Amino acid sequence: MARNKKYGISNSVLYKWVREYGKIKAEDGTTVTLHEMKALKKQNAQLKMENEILKKAIAIFTPKS
Repeated sequence: MARNKKYGISNSVLYKWVREYGKIKAEDGTTVTLHEMKALKKQNAQLKMENEILKKAIAIFTPKS
């Protein structure tokens, strides 16, 4: 296994860190890391699920005329 002499870690770990925490430039000019992007996708999925639950609750608790 190849090791980075300067940092004493394997090259595969170093490449993984660069991929995970390297910057990604978005269309609007902002930059995020892959790690941040994954967290945002997870948060988005959670918010979508909560939104669906709230829609169903409104349908259940709204009085029918």
